[in-house]
Amino acid sequence: MKQMRLRYSGVCRQCGTSIAAGTEAIYERETRTVRCLACATEPEQALYSGPEPTRDGLLSPAAGTAGSSARREYERRKTKDQDRLREKWGRFGALAVGLSNERPSTQSWAQGAIGEERLGAGLDAVSSDSLAILHDRRIPGSKANIDHIAVTPGGVWVVDAKRYKGRPELEIEGGFLRPRVEKLLVGRRDSTKLVDGVLKQVDVVRKHAGDVPVNGVLCFIEADWPLVGGAFTTRGVHVLWPKRLTKVLVAQASGDVDVARMRELLASRFRPA
Repeated sequence: MKQMRLRYSGVCRQCGTSIAAGTEAIYERETRTVRCLACATEPEQALYSGPEPTRDGLLSPAAGTAGSSARREYERRKTKDQDRLREKWGRFGALAVGLSNERPSTQSWAQGAIGEERLGAGLDAVSSDSLAILHDRRIPGSKANIDHIAVTPGGVWVVDAKRYKGRPELEIEGGFLRPRVEKLLVGRRDSTKLVDGVLKQVDVVRKHAGDVPVNGVLCFIEADWPLVGGAFTTRGVHVLWPKRLTKVLVAQASGDVDVARMRELLASRFRPA
């Protein structure tokens, strides 16, 4: 790590704050990411979740790294955007890069990576012999990935992490005389497609999990949850926040699932992204 004045603008990988070119920040060579000075003293464990330790102290390479594919996609898009500016402005390219803000479509990948990293760290903190965690798994035959997979004695949990603002709510339309329709709203925006995405991931995992129950989860990292209640289920998908998720997973202590065997099976079917 090195404290320096940034040549190009960036995004703090911990808090997601935009950092303008010329600002003092921490540059990390290994990951090619930056942190603002306000976050520089945060414990490293709270930022990235690496391979999980096993009981004999060795690292399990199959665990994966939370947010790694989103982080790589952000860096790819950022580099492409900067190259486009340099090509357009020629000898003034470096200045153009320094004065330009990142495109929202590029920055959203950094925001998503931060959310996955934070949730991954929380899940790793409660992992045990009866709660195994896999991060950032590629769906076979697809460019898509699954953010997190948790294996408990009670079943498998497919977790999609979202770093959205606003309050998640369940809106129900229809009923007695009309078909019942459930909508997921986040900040009053219709986000039902997120539920559809989780259900597709659940179907894929279920094909490999055999008779083991597979549950879907939408975990909102920084949403505006109420002080009391807030969590709900829609079409079988649990909608909640990180602390609530860890409590739910830890409570799944009873069941017939061989956690170690199921973990290895899913790790072999869904490789790190």
